[in-house]
Amino acid sequence: MPPRTTYRHGDLRRALLEAGTAMAREGGPEAVVLREATRRAGVAPNAAYRHFADRQALLAAVCAVAQTQVAIAMETEQSTLPPAADHAEAARARLRAIGVGYLRFAQSEPELFRTAFSVPLDMTDAAAPNRAGPSGLTPFQLLSSALDGLVEAGVLSRERRHGAEFLAWSAVHGLATLETQGPLRMLGDEFREAIGQRVLDMIENGL
Repeated sequence: MPPRTTYRHGDLRRALLEAGTAMAREGGPEAVVLREATRRAGVAPNAAYRHFADRQALLAAVCAVAQTQVAIAMETEQSTLPPAADHAEAARARLRAIGVGYLRFAQSEPELFRTAFSVPLDMTDAAAPNRAGPSGLTPFQLLSSALDGLVEAGVLSRERRHGAEFLAWSAVHGLATLETQGPLRMLGDEFREAIGQRVLDMIENGL
């Protein structure tokens, strides 16, 4: 790739972020390297420091992009839902769509999915605007909203609603990890789809 000699304001940061995201898509968070990002962007290594202080800063920005993509997948799945017979059915369908979108993203973008939750190591950015989808909600907020919908529809009691995000997320994320990084990755698509649906059934029935 020939070196780029000029950038409009903001273009270099975007180019570095696009390069970092491409590296994450290829090899997960470990593949995100600032020097390689500058090489792909066609600039000298020192040029990156005006936009990212170090490799960790670039990785954090790539993680935000990845989580946004997760949110988009979840919202896209919800947008395909047919009209429901009543509020309870609609609320259940919205929650299930959240899980289906999450699993499908993990299967289609395994390394970007792995990157999405690599930093930070806690919940500090769970509601960060730069990790949100078109609705303005992050993946965690989308799950929370779907669970609130169950309460509003009279499907889930307020007592059982408390902390339900962590129960549902743990089950779906665990399956996604096993299917993309663990022994379940060797299973066929049809079987993995069936297992995913059963896990979602388990979550709904458990709640």
